[in-house]
Amino acid sequence: MSSREHLVFDGCDTVELANTFGTPLYVLSETAIRERCHEVKEDFLHKYPNTKAVYASKAFLTMAMAKIIASEGLGLDVVSGGEIYTAYRAGFPMERTVFHGNNKTLEELQLALETGVGRIVADSESEIDIIEEAARRRGKKAILLLRVAPGVDAETHKYIATGHTTSKFGFSLAGDTLLRTIRRIMASDLLELKGFHSHVGSQLQSNRSHVLAVDALVNEMNLMFKQLGFVTEELNIGGGFGVPQHQGDTRTTLKYFIDPIMSHVTTECEKAGLVRPMIIIEPGRWIVSEAGITLYRVGSIKDVPGGITYVGVDGGMTDNPRPALYGAQYWGVVANKADEPAEKKVTVVGKCCESGDVLMREVFVANTISRDDILAVFNTGAYNFSMASNYNRIPRAAVVLVRNGESHVIVNRQSYDDLLLGEGIPQHLL
Repeated sequence: MSSREHLVFDGCDTVELANTFGTPLYVLSETAIRERCHEVKEDFLHKYPNTKAVYASKAFLTMAMAKIIASEGLGLDVVSGGEIYTAYRAGFPMERTVFHGNNKTLEELQLALETGVGRIVADSESEIDIIEEAARRRGKKAILLLRVAPGVDAETHKYIATGHTTSKFGFSLAGDTLLRTIRRIMASDLLELKGFHSHVGSQLQSNRSHVLAVDALVNEMNLMFKQLGFVTEELNIGGGFGVPQHQGDTRTTLKYFIDPIMSHVTTECEKAGLVRPMIIIEPGRWIVSEAGITLYRVGSIKDVPGGITYVGVDGGMTDNPRPALYGAQYWGVVANKADEPAEKKVTVVGKCCESGDVLMREVFVANTISRDDILAVFNTGAYNFSMASNYNRIPRAAVVLVRNGESHVIVNRQSYDDLLLGEGIPQHLL
């Protein structure tokens, strides 16, 4: 883990990375990403026939990441025109993409059809109109899944629970809206329905919610077959597989989630007299979260009444808003003093003009932590870069991909001039 008292990450000295590329700095391990992709293939794709895995790109997407996912043979889940365009420009096989979203625009749908997106996940009855219009304009048939809310309350933060009956996502299983929508799609020359999609929530530590969702999904498949003769060819059960949230937590294997799901869906389909459809999963955070760290340079160190020591770093909620949004917890190490005992309790804060800009509360670091030290925060590969902002006019951090001692910049650090791109001053103000 450490060499010459420095933290080493995928063969690279993190202090050298910080000094070379500046801070804050996102660092992604290509080796770790590929190891997770291999686990997906070994414990799901190769183990169970008629399956597919699609990386949820909202967790972290750059053109380089799209290339890695493509080379591993996985698909890509996209949720916006920007993510579609990133995948397309990276040369990703667009037939392996799945386009989600609860409010897709006509322009995004046209882009999806133009670039050859493989599946569009329709989220509501009203969205069928705009999908059909996009297909008409492009002269292409839209291949669909319908997102349904299975009515399962996931054991996670309420902001990232998505499968309950009042979720903004998907068709409710109550009433006849889903039945009416499927009937309409089956009668359309511009639309083709392959099956259903569901997602019960994110950062789940238990497999219970996924297993419960299977019951509702198979029941709906059975109802649609009996009432409309519709055969479900594909069933996307989403992702949300959790990663460690605290230092020392055990990593949850993919098998912990997948094996009960596959066993249950197979049994329930047999009971209903249905042929098991293709099962699709969408791991995102689970693939990339632990593959990333963020490097900061320590600035102010302040002792305040109440026994609190604040350690200020040169980043904060602009490069990691999750502690402020969800109460997410992180841990780290002083990278240039990685061998020293971590016995000093501190609260690490960012530089934004917000009292809530706290990255880590009451964590233990090296006793001799001081200005200009490099602080490495672990488990930041997911939803840090992708949720970053320019609040307080702070430039966004660079991203470096490391592999076996080699490092490559895959996203340049923003300059102050970059912050002004697209801005103008009206003539009357000059």
